[in-house]
Amino acid sequence: MTAAIVTRLIRLGVPSPLAVRVAVPLIALAVVGAPAVAARSGEAPEGAPHIVVVLLDDVGFGAAGPFGGPIPTPSLEALAAGGLRYNRFHTTAICSPTRASLLTGRNSHAVGVGAVLNSATNQPGYRGVLRESAASVAELLRQRGYGTSMWGKWHLTPDWEASPSGPFDRWPTGVGFERFYGFLGGETHQFEPTLYEGTTPVRRPDVADYHVTEDIADRAVAWMRLQHSLRPDEPFFVYFAPGATHAPLHVPRPWIDRFAGQFDRGWDALREETFARQKRLGVIPANARLTPRPPKLPAWQDLSPEQQKIAARLMETYAGFLAHTDAQVGKLVSALQDLGEFDNTLFFYIVGDNGASAEGGPFGGLNYMGGLMGVREDPKAVLARLDEIGGPSSYPQYPAGWAWAMDTPFQWVKTIASHLGGTRNPLVVSWPRRIRDAGGLRSQVSHVNDIVPTILEAVGIEAPARVNGVKQQPMDGTSLVYSFDDAAAKSRHRTQYFEIFGNRAIYHDGWMASAARGRVPWQILSPVGRPFEEDPWELYDLRQDFSQARDLAQAHPEKLRELQALFLEEARKNDVLPLHDSDARGEGLPNLASGRSRFTYFPGAIGIPESGAPGIQNRSHSITAEIDVPASGAEGVLVTEGGSVAGWSLYVDRDARPVYTYNFFGSARYTIVGNDRLPSGEHSVRFDFAYDGGGLGRGGSGTLLVDGEVVGRGRIERTTPAFFSIDETFDVGTDTGSPAGEYPPHYAFTGGIRRVTLELK
Repeated sequence: MTAAIVTRLIRLGVPSPLAVRVAVPLIALAVVGAPAVAARSGEAPEGAPHIVVVLLDDVGFGAAGPFGGPIPTPSLEALAAGGLRYNRFHTTAICSPTRASLLTGRNSHAVGVGAVLNSATNQPGYRGVLRESAASVAELLRQRGYGTSMWGKWHLTPDWEASPSGPFDRWPTGVGFERFYGFLGGETHQFEPTLYEGTTPVRRPDVADYHVTEDIADRAVAWMRLQHSLRPDEPFFVYFAPGATHAPLHVPRPWIDRFAGQFDRGWDALREETFARQKRLGVIPANARLTPRPPKLPAWQDLSPEQQKIAARLMETYAGFLAHTDAQVGKLVSALQDLGEFDNTLFFYIVGDNGASAEGGPFGGLNYMGGLMGVREDPKAVLARLDEIGGPSSYPQYPAGWAWAMDTPFQWVKTIASHLGGTRNPLVVSWPRRIRDAGGLRSQVSHVNDIVPTILEAVGIEAPARVNGVKQQPMDGTSLVYSFDDAAAKSRHRTQYFEIFGNRAIYHDGWMASAARGRVPWQILSPVGRPFEEDPWELYDLRQDFSQARDLAQAHPEKLRELQALFLEEARKNDVLPLHDSDARGEGLPNLASGRSRFTYFPGAIGIPESGAPGIQNRSHSITAEIDVPASGAEGVLVTEGGSVAGWSLYVDRDARPVYTYNFFGSARYTIVGNDRLPSGEHSVRFDFAYDGGGLGRGGSGTLLVDGEVVGRGRIERTTPAFFSIDETFDVGTDTGSPAGEYPPHYAFTGGIRRVTLELK
């Protein structure tokens, strides 16, 4: 075991002598923290199908070609041609709740994940802690003889449990997945991702032209082949959840170039074109109406020529990202066909965990995280870097207008759970051995919580009353197997509530009542300023109004009151109440760094999430690294946080000089360099930051010291008011993920580090 851990550390960039020294304590951590997945305890029913669930990220109803969108997705097209398309399938309107519902078959609040994990609160339905009374489908299948694996984005581990110290109960390997390779957070840099294998942080493969979606697809294929080789008579379950097309929009340049010029007409025109294609394809009814652009979104013609050029390039990047992702999904299909197992594979291709994302704001940009922090980009500066969009030096997201167009024909976008633009996503189901109506369209109302009941019925097993000794909650979803043979079958999913950030709705027997908070999705931290009881409600008859285009609240007040009462009933039953806004995030929850002002770290402290690192924002602080420099000199990262999106780093450059750099969301980089080389021997390298005060995100003065002597000074004019990223980590001795400083990725320190201390003033 020691050798294995040493090898992993070396791959992460830790020098081999140091790796050996830290291996022994890490063994203790691994033994205590990493959960052991029990042996498969049962046998699958004879002839049980393999199960593959593909879940894309932030893709709207009107993006992909088979649902009328402008982006060719041949893998989705082929699966749809041999299977079924569902055009009334719903998600929760945001990622973590959708994933919790998908994997458990229950409503998201009812299992404790009613909000995206980085917006969790201490209310029972919003804590972001999966309940043991809602075992995952991976655990259910594993206990019935299935091999289980998960590849890509997880986003279901609470922030305070997402560090190398665990606990690991709610990591993928703790809830039934025998194999996990991917990332824990809501997004990651696609070229320099923050990766874990099982519960261990790992460095991405050192190959040219790396992209994480290609990596996870290749590994998923290799795993399926291995399962088939070693256990040819046993079925397997694959959960494939790439980060695409969530920001950052990262994709190899050739995929962007194939869409050059295709979006120059803008989002208003594209929405009209998509709507017409959807009708021609029959994926929306002939009487459907195209809903108008919200007043808070600019018209394409209102953008300047410079803004239009940037916006078009960002959309080309998004299109390339989705097309590239679909090609990786195609690898899974080809592998199943090569193994002779495709016909008996129940394959779910869910095109988005919510509607398309408008978090890029009205204009999008090179660094969308900066936009969320209030950083405005100069269009001229962005035009000068236009060719960087989609590459490793960018962290882009497209404008909100494109997200609205990708949700054609519906109102609104991701996070707006009150309207179908946030919750209606395409679903394709393939199972050649069982589904006879190849290429069929299904319009039964369905929800992401229907997937687990569908799997259980298809496999031929009952939902157990107890799992691992814990009594289980009843399933909220309804199996879709009844719809496989009958396109005209009446919908069995009769009632479904929706709620995200206070945006809420209730569906019942064809009617839908909706109440939006009025906050635009790119200002998610802004207070609404009105009580929930003052939110206006709308009413829609979805039996006649597919696109939610005709508000009938005035015409049918009695129906609206009926549905409002039903929403409250469902909300009480599912732990939705009390309603609260997104600005309540983090209240009353554990935090690894809370209550501390002094932190000491030792070599091997890597992969620590920002939420568990010292909170240096908006305050004075000092960072001290006690190091050993060999006679041959040394270089590399001493301690860092964040990455190319934003962050800071204290390191030693190639000239053996101490350096501190602060990356302000790519729009500014403040660097203080020591005036002399570090000689061999023991040294204390310290950075002091004196915050100006007077509000959030202000600047301050930085001082760099070696052994108590000042070697450099400088100003840092702007700092982040809240956070650097939601995926990059705090690391000692190297820089996992993308680099925060001006050095190569994984720039490991070649000397010795005794300890690193941070003090918050």
